[in-house]
Amino acid sequence: MAAPRDFERLSLAHLDAAYNLAYWLLRDRDDAQDVVQDAYLRAFRAYDGLAGEDIRPWLLTIVRNVAYRWLSARKRTANVISFDSALPHRDDEDDRVLEVASEHPSAEEQLLSRADQRLVRSALAELPPIFREVIVLREFEGMTYQQIADVTGVPIGTVMSRLARARDQLRDRLRPLLAQESRNAL
Repeated sequence: MAAPRDFERLSLAHLDAAYNLAYWLLRDRDDAQDVVQDAYLRAFRAYDGLAGEDIRPWLLTIVRNVAYRWLSARKRTANVISFDSALPHRDDEDDRVLEVASEHPSAEEQLLSRADQRLVRSALAELPPIFREVIVLREFEGMTYQQIADVTGVPIGTVMSRLARARDQLRDRLRPLLAQESRNAL
């Protein structure tokens, strides 16, 4: 029988990944927190049944399933929000002075990077959940194709196909956004 302390030690290391997946599926901070809390409670109750040593795919599978149940229960079909408030902003970073000799990016590079990130987040928000989830799991969480297949419950070939389609759709959505940004820059 696994000890509750083991669950805490192993699962808390993946709390950020669980929240990240829930957030990108639900696109609402409060709902994502509720889903993660519910998923962790379910995982704790089922912890004795965990086979294997790697808790991460198992835990993210539970988070995914709870998030989809949450979406279904709320009948959210048009769940798009602004991504300007999606990720935490650190005001202290905006106020610091960067020196030319610093290894850190210049203020201009940071501004351009933030603008690019906003465009990518905006385009990502438009993807259907099955494509958003594979992008988040692969690109944000760095999971392998096999781990993503385990989390989503689909064959590895389907993961690869969804990831390719997600990247194509993301690229298609970014083109007009980048074109608009170029027109606005001139």
